[in-house]
Amino acid sequence: MIQRLILLALIALTLPALASAESVYRWTDENGVVHFGDREPMGRSSERVSVKTGKPSGDGERQSAQEQIEALEQNQAEQKRRENETAVEEARRKQREARCQTAQANLEAINSNARIRVTEDGEQRYLSPEEIAEKKQEFEQIVEESCGEPAS
Repeated sequence: MIQRLILLALIALTLPALASAESVYRWTDENGVVHFGDREPMGRSSERVSVKTGKPSGDGERQSAQEQIEALEQNQAEQKRRENETAVEEARRKQREARCQTAQANLEAINSNARIRVTEDGEQRYLSPEEIAEKKQEFEQIVEESCGEPAS
């Protein structure tokens, strides 16, 4: 009889500890009704509630599996967008470098004091000293814009 009483007392003492080890979830449905359950609801966000205190556990609001998948897809789309943006930036950089090299070559030709021949309307002619000065300023401006650090 005493053994049974001791066993019953031990069971009574360990029962609350076993009950508190179980997970209880709290969620609100589309009608605003709050529900509690021992299983996490599918397709809804829920929070784990401490049975002893009745307050949410420290891990905060948990995302449902569907919400986790959506968040992952959004992260992947954002990463792909950043990679594409990087490719565009690289193409712009290459264009700037090519424009810089062309402008530098043209500026070097102008500075070599050579006569510069152009074709206009199917006719060839030489640039006047004033036209050469204008072209020199144009190419200096292009070198300044294209060969310096890109504007952010």
